[in-house]
Amino acid sequence: MVVGQPREEGDNAVSSTINASAVDRPVVPRAVLAARTGVAVVFALNGLAVGTWFSRVPAVREALGLSTGRLGLLLLTLSLGAVLAMPTAGLVTQRLGPARTVAASVLLVAFGTVVAGVSASLLGSIAGVAVGLFAFGYGSGTCDVAMNVEGAAVEKRLGRTIMPRFHAAWSLGSVAGAGIGAGAARLGVPVGAHLPALAAVVLVGTLLGARAFLPAPAEAEGTAADPASRRRALLATWREPRTLLIGLLVLVMAFTEGSANDWLAVAFVDGYGVSEAVGATVFGVFVVGMTLGRTAGTIAIDRWGRVRVLFGTIGLAAAGAALAVLAGSGPLAVVGVALWGIGASLGFPVGMSAAADDEDRAPARVSVVAVIGYTAFLGGPPLLGFLGDHLGILHALGVVPLLLLPTLALVPVLRPPAATSQD
Repeated sequence: MVVGQPREEGDNAVSSTINASAVDRPVVPRAVLAARTGVAVVFALNGLAVGTWFSRVPAVREALGLSTGRLGLLLLTLSLGAVLAMPTAGLVTQRLGPARTVAASVLLVAFGTVVAGVSASLLGSIAGVAVGLFAFGYGSGTCDVAMNVEGAAVEKRLGRTIMPRFHAAWSLGSVAGAGIGAGAARLGVPVGAHLPALAAVVLVGTLLGARAFLPAPAEAEGTAADPASRRRALLATWREPRTLLIGLLVLVMAFTEGSANDWLAVAFVDGYGVSEAVGATVFGVFVVGMTLGRTAGTIAIDRWGRVRVLFGTIGLAAAGAALAVLAGSGPLAVVGVALWGIGASLGFPVGMSAAADDEDRAPARVSVVAVIGYTAFLGGPPLLGFLGDHLGILHALGVVPLLLLPTLALVPVLRPPAATSQD
């Protein structure tokens, strides 16, 4: 790297290329703009489904009479479904294209949401909720890979950083879900009525959004890649050091985000003695922080680059999570939750964008990174549930800042491959 030019030739190489060509940038085709809107809609509705579910976790716990540890095991089924979906999600996306993959996966999300809500509220069946959450997780995990692949393709055609804003749309959906969940909890609306209504909205809206996606490469060219070649390419991706290190970083950031999704509302109910409605509202504060970070993050990344921005946000997440756990005062802890959300906002989308730097290999690499990252959602709930049984769930969340600090050493892998060769 040339001394005195770290930003242009290092972590901000992609942004510099984008800015250099900004003056002569051609008019963006309508199809790309429509795809951008469609991707944002799909992200937002996926966030709406997830945010709604997690805001109602305290109500589900109450309806089923679960301890913290048993609740953690129940939440594990959602993560298990997502993780099992990941190894094949890239292959499915390559074969069907992102649009068809999203359409198929949202059917599973809607089915799982209905089953989980009805089983918890009307049947009192732990097994039924587990089945619903597994289907929810499998559909959401498959959708996650497909919509990130589509988002990366749209980002390249727009010629500017936009992936964090797609994830901001996801966060906005989560904010809406958390707000609706808080209102439903305050009004005493049972999850058996709330979740099926939510499923119908998510299903219809996602199908409409996916219709605007770009044509899949195989559809556009009228050809289809050899399935055996796709499998070999996916296996080869598992031996790429950069892809694996990006996956490890995404794993920690997924744990940072997922621990709040799973446990923040419950932690404030148990640790600070607030009501279920207030607990859901606190979760909403976290998601608002995520949304703000992802909205402003595109500007920050284009100006300072992935590496510098991620160093700052990961440090902020560690400080915010520590404050939320150790504040001892509810209002001060909420400030920590907001900082936690802002700091955790960019790790996952920037990791996915880095995995998709090469569009031809994007489905395989995004799939591998997603498999590694979603392992956090698999192991996180039972780990924190176990610690919560012994320490209290609020203090168990102290694991988050302890994991974030050493993760700073992984941030340089986010530099684009062309940039690392110049270092």
